[in-house]
Amino acid sequence: MFDLPKYGDGVCLARMAELLNALRIDRAWLQRVSVVVTGSNGKGSTAAMVASIGRDYGLRTGLFTSPHLFRFNERIQVDGIEIGDDAFAQRKRLVDAAIADVSKRHGERFGAFEALFALACLYFQDSQCDFAVFEAGIGGRYDPIRLIGARETCVTSVDFEHVDLLGNSLELIASDKSDACAAGGTILYGENCRQLRPHLLEYNRSRGCTSLFVRNEVRIDNEAVAASGQQFDYQFGYHDFRRLELNLAGAFQFNNAAIAVTLFLLWLQREQPRKASDRIEAAIRAGLRNVRWPGRLEVIQQDPLTVIDVGHTPDGIRQSLASLTSIHGADGWILVTGASRDKKADEIVGVLAPSFDTIICTAAHHKGADPQAIATAARLGNSKATIHVATTIADAVRLSQEMAQEQQRKVYVAGGLFLAIEYATVAKGGRAGDLEFF
Repeated sequence: MFDLPKYGDGVCLARMAELLNALRIDRAWLQRVSVVVTGSNGKGSTAAMVASIGRDYGLRTGLFTSPHLFRFNERIQVDGIEIGDDAFAQRKRLVDAAIADVSKRHGERFGAFEALFALACLYFQDSQCDFAVFEAGIGGRYDPIRLIGARETCVTSVDFEHVDLLGNSLELIASDKSDACAAGGTILYGENCRQLRPHLLEYNRSRGCTSLFVRNEVRIDNEAVAASGQQFDYQFGYHDFRRLELNLAGAFQFNNAAIAVTLFLLWLQREQPRKASDRIEAAIRAGLRNVRWPGRLEVIQQDPLTVIDVGHTPDGIRQSLASLTSIHGADGWILVTGASRDKKADEIVGVLAPSFDTIICTAAHHKGADPQAIATAARLGNSKATIHVATTIADAVRLSQEMAQEQQRKVYVAGGLFLAIEYATVAKGGRAGDLEFF
């Protein structure tokens, strides 16, 4: 969509500030209406839940996420509707012109994510959004979303990712993501960040940021996982909601839902502190019940049962695998797996392989690692499994579906985002090569 590199030159904050000013983005408005979602896993689901609650509360709500799964326009939505092609093209011309001017004066190139973030801000402002949810790209310290100055942010989870940019320890990665929050704001931390609680409390103290943790200050209890839906109890401050229904599958979604609810409550307390509690509870219940977010333990067909998951870090994959077996049972699965070339394929496949006796190793059209290398990793992870190699996603779809039908088995597709989305596209009659990512 932009004739720009994926990343710009150096640290983007100064040129991003100039770009927002050139586009006449009201920075005070942007800070007032926005919350920011960061983290290693669960960002997209959490952002979708916050936005869904906002919509059901009656707010005109913008949602900015990345990456897209099937269509670029997914990344920018208002009230659940993707930005149209004409609206995108119109604002792209404005962003292109502003970038050309700022780049000329600074002598620096912008990156595509920076341009898209600016376009989202412009579209939300033009759409007169009352509430906006922004998902971070990478980290928080130097991510464009730091320009929002959000007072309510979260770190959904922390895992080893982008260590060359964020640091080679969980403390460094969590610290970087925490910096998306403005001084004096509140940062919500997911359950797996609790191990870093002493560090994060001290890290945030000097900026006057309040640190809240799921399972500590934010309580969830009585979680019930089922294929037909999930329920849990939630408590934060004087808010006590029983048997909240959650549309998204997987035990890891309880963490994300608790963060989403709390993030909205904190924002609402700041912006609209005297609203009726019954209206708030009704919006939260409806928002969690109505939310849609593809790719996470998504059932893409029933005969044979086929489940895809876009998780692409070892911790995220472990959580998804545990939820898969809890919801759909542990037996009778065929695993279709692969990983991107820039990911730790051995570790990812090593997490998956021990749980499956039949494994099909393949390569996504986009950035897929060599399927023979994936097969080697699978054999190391499970020497007793029957290993098949499919050169392309199309071959993997055909082989897995035929085997599942003949043997009355189920198919689980996991190991990476491109792998899962390409499989779903091909299974529905599309072509992997027609998908476009950056």
